[in-house]
Amino acid sequence: MIINQLTFLLLFCLLGWSGALIRPVPGISTSDRDGQTLHRTKRGWMWNSFFLLEEWTGTGKQYVGKLHSDMDTEDGSVKYVLTGDGAGTVFEIDENSGDIHAIRRLDREEKALYTLSAKAVNKTSGQDLERASEFIIKIHDINDNEPKFAKETYVASVSEMSSVGAFVIRVTASDADDEAYGNSARLVYSILQGQPYFSVEPETGVIRTALPNMIRENRENYQVVIQAKDMAGQMGGLSGTTTVNITLQDVNNSPPRFPHSTYHLSTPESAGIGSPVGRIKAYDADVGENAEMWYTILDGDGQDVFNIITDSTSQEGVIKVKKQLDYESKRLYSLRVQVTNTHIDRRFEQLGPFSDTAIVRITVTDVDEPPVFSRTLYIFEVDEDTPAGSSVGTVSARDPDTINHLVKYTIDRHTDLERLFSIDSNNGTISTRQALDRESSKWHNISVLATELSTALQTRVPVFIKVRDVNDNAPEFAMYYETFVCENVKAGQLIQTISAVDTDEPLVGHKFVFSLSSINPNFTIFDNEDNTARILTRRGSFNRREMSAYLLPVVISDNDYPIQSSTSTLTVRVCACDSRGNVQTCSTEALLLSAGLSTGALVAILLSVFSLILIVVLFAALRRQKKKEPLIISKEDVRDNVVSYNDEGGGEEDTQAFDIGTLRNPEVIDTNKLRRDIMPEMLFPFRRSSPIKNNTDVRDFINGRLQENDSDPTAPPYDSLATYAYEGNGSLAESLSSLESAATEGDQEFEYLSHWGPQFKKLADMYIGQESQRET
Repeated sequence: MIINQLTFLLLFCLLGWSGALIRPVPGISTSDRDGQTLHRTKRGWMWNSFFLLEEWTGTGKQYVGKLHSDMDTEDGSVKYVLTGDGAGTVFEIDENSGDIHAIRRLDREEKALYTLSAKAVNKTSGQDLERASEFIIKIHDINDNEPKFAKETYVASVSEMSSVGAFVIRVTASDADDEAYGNSARLVYSILQGQPYFSVEPETGVIRTALPNMIRENRENYQVVIQAKDMAGQMGGLSGTTTVNITLQDVNNSPPRFPHSTYHLSTPESAGIGSPVGRIKAYDADVGENAEMWYTILDGDGQDVFNIITDSTSQEGVIKVKKQLDYESKRLYSLRVQVTNTHIDRRFEQLGPFSDTAIVRITVTDVDEPPVFSRTLYIFEVDEDTPAGSSVGTVSARDPDTINHLVKYTIDRHTDLERLFSIDSNNGTISTRQALDRESSKWHNISVLATELSTALQTRVPVFIKVRDVNDNAPEFAMYYETFVCENVKAGQLIQTISAVDTDEPLVGHKFVFSLSSINPNFTIFDNEDNTARILTRRGSFNRREMSAYLLPVVISDNDYPIQSSTSTLTVRVCACDSRGNVQTCSTEALLLSAGLSTGALVAILLSVFSLILIVVLFAALRRQKKKEPLIISKEDVRDNVVSYNDEGGGEEDTQAFDIGTLRNPEVIDTNKLRRDIMPEMLFPFRRSSPIKNNTDVRDFINGRLQENDSDPTAPPYDSLATYAYEGNGSLAESLSSLESAATEGDQEFEYLSHWGPQFKKLADMYIGQESQRET
């Protein structure tokens, strides 16, 4: 190979040298495409492309070629200049001889050709002897790059049971060498590992299956090694490899199978509906959706008692209770269960059938059960006038076990707090313990317990007792009637329509009869026969001064058996009315009632008026009080005082608004102190001046009083709260407060009350009269 490369090198050097010696033929003219005559200017020298092998391994600089100009007389006056790609860095020229050399190793894969320009220059004048001309140095390729795959590892899959030649994946490699020159980049693929299961196409790199019907259940994963070799696969070529991990994809070619032909399960008879009995599972060698299956019950004597569902997570068949079990009735059931794939591949039906069956035997075990009532609930009826001790009904329960145990009955007293009923513990007969009243409660809901004496197992049943109505209540007025009659009323005029209610509930509905207990000369009653009646005047011209109210007894009877009746009294008040029947004057209560006020509203109004009068009287009395009591009576009263200053500010000179001189010497101003824990005698006390300061330390005073109270067992166990309403002094605007609005204690005048109208006449008489008496 080295000999071949040297031969090519020598050939290229000769071609380059011969190219450099090409001279143009002078005097030859050519015509362009427009018919004009073109004259070639005489060139002293020119050359063609140079060729150079890459990766030269010789010593020293690599010779490229020689440039020479006819203007060069070899007297040393001509200088050759080289410019362009790589001039000075990759290539250099001998400016005297024109020899070109490569000064470093070249890589065609890095740069395949270089375009340079050369000219001849006079060394002395610097003028160009030859116009610059371009030439190309091409780098010839050698096989110095091995093939490389796009990935080091490929992942591929193919369905199991595929035929020979099924496509798996295509792998490709690339070679950095020149594809247009020789076989350096001509690749051939081959398989180094993975036979005889897979093969690869030499030219394309396509991997295909080489064996038919490969089964995933036997082997799922394969590792295939592919080689790519250049020089068309000949010896001496370079190569590269890659790994392909191939997985066989599952297809539904394996039917589900039960590992056992018969299964034995058991469940207690107390298992509730929907309770699981057990699980069975068939196995499928497939995976994913190909292994999904569902279970059904084909037949058997337990087909109506049990059902089976499929657990989608574990692919198990779960057998559940469908009907309540009874050990005493049937103890063994048999089922034939089938399992089937949910997704069947029609290509592999010949490998089926894709289903299987098994026998499941279920044994019911005995459980000591509580008593069972003959009904799920009981409804009894009893008349409300039934005497105590009467029978209401009977409940019945039995022990469902093979060996019957004795059952006792009791009433859950949490459901019969009033103890209205009792039960016979042996036969379950329910009786009343006291008389029932339908108007108090129409239904009674109790619970009866049946208990096995040997096992203490209990069962509860609800019992609903309806109290039937008996006509034991008389009808009465439906409401309270506020009735009045005008003095100028005429005979036969309607003054009131009344109705009645009855707490009883007759089967055919209420029918009330209205009448007067005796013949009344003033009023009469007319039954409307619709459970209402009209009260009419029998005469006219009533006089409220002679009789302000009349009492009218009304008898109301029902139509049930036995007939019940009651007498209700209707109060009719007499009022003065105008010609249209509108009330003008009446007694106070009647007048208010005619305006739509009830007795409760009238009482509330009177209480409000009385409260208002009481407040006014109290206010006036407080202003007349003269007696004052100092805040601290003696030095023995050592209660702690919490002082609050409700100060509004006294202006610019108010610098003593929060003077605490009182704490320093509480005796300084005893005369003007008021007790805060009693009602003041004056409504507006005098404002006192700020207490005088002294040198007594406040802290010592407070600590001393605190120690005295702590050590004195007779000290009162409470604190006194004192509030100082001090405004400050020195303000130019003076005080705007009402604290000093009363200059004297007795100068209050009440003459203004006489000008407030008749509503305040009573107060004016009271206070003005008191003033005149006091002055006298």
